[in-house]
Amino acid sequence: MDKDENYMQELADGYRPDVERLVKYIPWLETKAGANISRIYAGEGIGKHSITFPVYDSAMMSLVQDAKRTKLLDRNYPYIYARNRIRTVAQEQEYIEQATIRQMDGLCGILSKYILGGMTKGTVWTEGVSNGSILKTLIKMKEILEFWQKR
Repeated sequence: MDKDENYMQELADGYRPDVERLVKYIPWLETKAGANISRIYAGEGIGKHSITFPVYDSAMMSLVQDAKRTKLLDRNYPYIYARNRIRTVAQEQEYIEQATIRQMDGLCGILSKYILGGMTKGTVWTEGVSNGSILKTLIKMKEILEFWQKR
């Protein structure tokens, strides 16, 4: 192994524990792709006296909590989008498809957009699950780390 390859291996080893923590959600995300993961709480006339609010699938909430416990989230994710000129979901998914170990920070940025963004605007979680971006990001991260594990 040369110096560059050693660095890539170390990089993969650094991401591995956090990615392994989140890959357990891949089967759930596959079943929910294109579906709505929230419902509006409408108990006992709440619509008359208060504002309604969404209630999310418990697996989504577990994914968010587990993601928050990792080092994968980056509050500067808008910079990653700007640096890579990602403006649409199609560009985002193309970036995910073409990502290598060198773009792991970009994949973390995409994951961050949906996890952190959903903490202030709940529809972002639903969007990330229904358009498949969270799923595709986790699958790509897993593929990259499996490739570097075999080396």
